[in-house]
Amino acid sequence: MSREQYPKQFLKLEKTSLFQNTVLRCLKLSDPPEIFVVTNETQKFFVSGQMEELGIDIPGENILIEPQGKNTLPAICFGMNEIKKQYGKCAVGVFPSDHILDVAAMEQIKSAEKLCSEYLVTFGITPSSPHTGYGYIKPGKKLEIGSKVLEFREKPGLEAAKKYIQEKCLWNSGMFMFDTGVFFKELKKHTPVILAAFTNGKNTEQIYSELPSISIDYGIMEKSDKVAVVRLEYKWSDLGDFDSIFQEKDRDDSGNAVYNCDDLSLNSTENLIYSRKGKAVSLIDVNDMVVVDTPDALLVCPRKSCQKVKEIVTSLKKENNEKALFHRTVYRPWGSYTTMEESERHKIKNITVTPGKKLSLQLHNHRSEHWVVVKGMAWIQVDDKEFYLRQGESTYIKAGIKHRLSNPGTIPLEIIEVQLGDYVGEDDIERFKDDFGRIK
Repeated sequence: MSREQYPKQFLKLEKTSLFQNTVLRCLKLSDPPEIFVVTNETQKFFVSGQMEELGIDIPGENILIEPQGKNTLPAICFGMNEIKKQYGKCAVGVFPSDHILDVAAMEQIKSAEKLCSEYLVTFGITPSSPHTGYGYIKPGKKLEIGSKVLEFREKPGLEAAKKYIQEKCLWNSGMFMFDTGVFFKELKKHTPVILAAFTNGKNTEQIYSELPSISIDYGIMEKSDKVAVVRLEYKWSDLGDFDSIFQEKDRDDSGNAVYNCDDLSLNSTENLIYSRKGKAVSLIDVNDMVVVDTPDALLVCPRKSCQKVKEIVTSLKKENNEKALFHRTVYRPWGSYTTMEESERHKIKNITVTPGKKLSLQLHNHRSEHWVVVKGMAWIQVDDKEFYLRQGESTYIKAGIKHRLSNPGTIPLEIIEVQLGDYVGEDDIERFKDDFGRIK
């Protein structure tokens, strides 16, 4: 369901994505200009596009681009540093963008601000089972709100997880609240190399080239004696595997968790079934399974084995298989395209352009393109000619000719593109003008 170029936080299992739900929760604590997102170059257009869908406008400079992933401590420090520059001393909530959390929890999270002037605050979840996929927190001395943290514990085996629950340990949610002053003081004390990198006046590329890859738990939280935990008594999940997705979904009459498709199963229950809208999926005499059907991939496995999906992804990456990176539908800052059919010498795409958006002025050396408008109105530039096409009209662009497509209308523009040539790879593109800064 997710790919490297389309990670799970942007998936829409329901009407909104996990990322969008996280943003909506944050609005319970902060105004839009006070929301910062740390992401990467590939995902920044998902961030801005999904914010736009919600009708939420945050300043462009609040979308912070990491040049490379260096784990959670550098990412959080990047965000904290930028917030400190703009707002000075303040309390900052830190939220992973791929979690499910009851929005009612935000009131309790807000109350934890009282602890921030003295403690680094983390949030723990009351365990519902001896889960081996989560880290654990052992609370100690009671405070006015929450408790001091006695110990952090790594993801355990099953027997250790049972023991942790008996000891009243909490799941480590990976959510935090920090006062900027306390955070940077503890960072200087325990991981000064990170602080030094962000305060040496270098640009972001140079900073990240010097940073170690280190988690916030290992870099600060496990070392500091100024850590408090607040227990959240609310529904929470980090959706780490298909079994957690199964647990979040209401069951149908057959006892199955079903997304999109029609379940026509016979004598089968406790299954997760995900497929395309309108497709009928039938399981016969099958229980406790995961069946995930997407246009270019199919997964079938026992629910108890679903964490092994990571091993499949690793194999795909070793083979340089594009399915590890992309869906057949690929999202771009101007809209999306779906590859409907392809061979070595041709490719057929369904292209959707968002109202008001424009593709780059570009050319292709090895392929020609034929465009047919399916819906909406297209503004097209081919060499020095500019013209409009409406539904049912078409145009042809020869290889080596500069061209550009945009949607001047108020509804999405949809076209069918037929590519023909001796090479139809996505890297056969030369850009001359681009609204999204993609000219290197």
